[in-house]
Amino acid sequence: MELVRVNNKQQLILKPAFVETAESENFSTSSDVHFIAANTEVVKIDELRRNHTIPVFAKDNESTISHQEFVQCIEYVAGQIFTGEQILSPAVRVSHPIKGRIPSAVGKPAKELMEHEKTLYYERMAFAIEIPSINGNIAENGLNLTVGGVRAYNLENLYTRKTEEHFKIFIGFKNRVCCNLCVSTDGFKAELKVRTIAELAKAAFTLFGEFNVYRELDKFNNLPEIIITESQFAQIVGRARLYQNMPLKQRKNIPAFPLSDGQVNLVVKDYYSDKSFAKEESGNINLWKLYNLFTGANKMSYIDTFLDRGVGCQQFVNGLYEAIGVNRYHWFIN
Repeated sequence: MELVRVNNKQQLILKPAFVETAESENFSTSSDVHFIAANTEVVKIDELRRNHTIPVFAKDNESTISHQEFVQCIEYVAGQIFTGEQILSPAVRVSHPIKGRIPSAVGKPAKELMEHEKTLYYERMAFAIEIPSINGNIAENGLNLTVGGVRAYNLENLYTRKTEEHFKIFIGFKNRVCCNLCVSTDGFKAELKVRTIAELAKAAFTLFGEFNVYRELDKFNNLPEIIITESQFAQIVGRARLYQNMPLKQRKNIPAFPLSDGQVNLVVKDYYSDKSFAKEESGNINLWKLYNLFTGANKMSYIDTFLDRGVGCQQFVNGLYEAIGVNRYHWFIN
């Protein structure tokens, strides 16, 4: 391990030794291969800048902070915090297109619209920026430090005057084996409300500057050591299904389960068939593999719930780790 400067205030964090040099990977763009899937599609930052309209607040016609401004802000902050590190260009995915047309195309059949007569912006956007020169290795899985965020215009009331806008930002790790994002509460700002780009940058500086890489990797290092049996896995799955249908009153004393029923089905399927994280022949599986089955299933979440559920996955698996002793997660595994 070595110490590396992470901001202008001389704050230091522990930096893991290289697992694999970034130069050997020979890439300059963050991998967008399914860090989130669901109904999303890939879009380039230049396309956002050139072709997409920017929503405004209806009462005063003030512009919202656009998707491209959000991405560029976080990219700038990452460059300032992690000076001297290799920072890849953003991987951006969008969903829920909002289509329109220019005034001269009113009444024209959709199939006859020319490209210049169409307008478009996406209601929801997620992006990830990898910093591969800061990395670690857990159970032979390479992890790259990654920053990014989520924007969902459906959280805004665009029919009023300009007010605070909602964003989510994160710093965590991306598993290079499967592109799963590993994000915890320490690296997640869920309810970020700002009016300006400057306020957004300030919040990102705070989150990234306070993030402790060594402590985060240490959380993951414990997971491969803990094995659960096939019957314990089956109990977790069964309890998860019970949890989804329990009355709210009974849920109060039970930790939240982060995934939906459909995602639990994906976890069970991949328990048998995933190339990297399937069970052993005995049926046993360690908590690192289980965590990656969870984060893999989470990639099928919609953009606006993706990060929250990702954080929930880590909280849940860490709770299982502690439940080998006795804590509230003991309801899911005993």
